[in-house]
Amino acid sequence: MSKRWLAPWKDSREKPAIYHCVSRVVDRRFIFGDIEREQFRMIMRMMENFTGCRVLSYCIMSNHSHILLEVPPMPGGGINDEDLLKRLRSLYSEGLVDGVEKELRAAREKGRADLVAAIHGRYTYRMHDLSEFMRTLMQRMTRWYNRNHERKGTLWEDRFTSVIVESGIAARMIAAYIDLNPVRAGMVAEPAEYRWSSYGEAVGGGAKGSGKKAREGLVRACMSHKGVGFEAEKWQEVARVYRKLLGVALERKAGRAGEMVAAEKKKRLAAVTEKSLQRGAKSDGNAVKQEDDEMVLREMEMAAMLRHRVRYFTAGAVIGSKMFVNEAFAQARERFGGKRKDGARKMRGSAEAVAATLWSARDLRVEV
Repeated sequence: MSKRWLAPWKDSREKPAIYHCVSRVVDRRFIFGDIEREQFRMIMRMMENFTGCRVLSYCIMSNHSHILLEVPPMPGGGINDEDLLKRLRSLYSEGLVDGVEKELRAAREKGRADLVAAIHGRYTYRMHDLSEFMRTLMQRMTRWYNRNHERKGTLWEDRFTSVIVESGIAARMIAAYIDLNPVRAGMVAEPAEYRWSSYGEAVGGGAKGSGKKAREGLVRACMSHKGVGFEAEKWQEVARVYRKLLGVALERKAGRAGEMVAAEKKKRLAAVTEKSLQRGAKSDGNAVKQEDDEMVLREMEMAAMLRHRVRYFTAGAVIGSKMFVNEAFAQARERFGGKRKDGARKMRGSAEAVAATLWSARDLRVEV
């Protein structure tokens, strides 16, 4: 079994390492009801708090789950005792955390830096790590499910799959693709109606939360390429564009999406022209705004693809611009045969609409 392909820049503090992870129930059985989906989400949020990884987008279906996960590098100087204990409290009992706190205090009092490092090491090896996040999430869900349904054995089909995703257009498109899963499955008419997804939680708040974590994740998914972090206060700005992207994807009549894009172009062109007349054509702000408008329109034109299953998003290995995929290929050249000259492959079939913008590291059969 080949080693999981991680982003070569996974320890970079400038370039985010983002993965689209999919885990499937064994035999694809439809066994997750409302209670099970709520439990999965609760464990997922606990793992976020413990590991330092962040969920950008997610959807928990009846027999599988999608998570768009950002895995940041471990802080340069590691984490301090206070932060370690805080993270432990999100996953372990107070008794265990109290015991660790006493161990740390005793080691500090003795001046034993080696003991402190060893205590930290018992837990930190599982932090800021893609495989540990998913492994523990799936294990804890298995234990809970088996205990509550009086069963034994594995709950999941093999290992989870993961695809490296570029920030920007790729991350936004895959986030929307994930949120549209229950619509494609015919479970709801609108993504906001589905409680166990990032958009449903961001809009409705979820069963126990305010929806802040979901809004933070979608803000980051949509704007990380601009240096924006997990800033919930930017949700209204992001939500307008994200809703529009979902709305175009949901149009059932083929011609309707084109009409919406044309109308949006006309509206934005008029707005940009008006600003140019008022402020002068030399304004850098207008140039940036026009570039953003063109990017949004390009995504809207691609959005019709999202109403279909896009296998590249779950099996393409790396998804992003041609330069991004080729960079990942060059830094992991040993994964491929000697005859392969570059990494980027054009998307085909239902993904043909994005062929000039997004690329895959794998060729996939169109009919599959």
